[in-house]
Amino acid sequence: MLTNQGLQFERIKSITGSNTSGTQNQKVDTNGPSFGDVLKGTQTSNIPSKDGLQKAATALKFSNHAIDRIRSRGIQLGAEKLEKMEQAIDKAAQKGAKETLVMSGDSAFIVSVKNRTVITAVDTNSMKENVFTNIDSTVLI
Repeated sequence: MLTNQGLQFERIKSITGSNTSGTQNQKVDTNGPSFGDVLKGTQTSNIPSKDGLQKAATALKFSNHAIDRIRSRGIQLGAEKLEKMEQAIDKAAQKGAKETLVMSGDSAFIVSVKNRTVITAVDTNSMKENVFTNIDSTVLI
């Protein structure tokens, strides 16, 4: 039987298609860490998983829909961006926001502030001529 950490690494492996133990040769991206690398090394955010595994109640979570959008749109989430998103959600919460659009240069995320959950993710191409509804605030990071 796998422990929670073991299950989380299995989920990372299924999300990234890579071996988390490092026993296989992996491509190195010179532009920064991959989504999977960030998930393996980030202690402040939750590992997005379809079966609901979460690290901590106060950390950022990802809905199944958001995970699918991040994958399909090739959105890069580095440790720095995740930290900035968490700070943006904290600021929105202080102002009483409920549903926030977090804009980050090349991508945008709709976040449920109360649940600290990313609901969906949009890349630059998908943002064009789109209307974001059911939000009460926007935070630029």
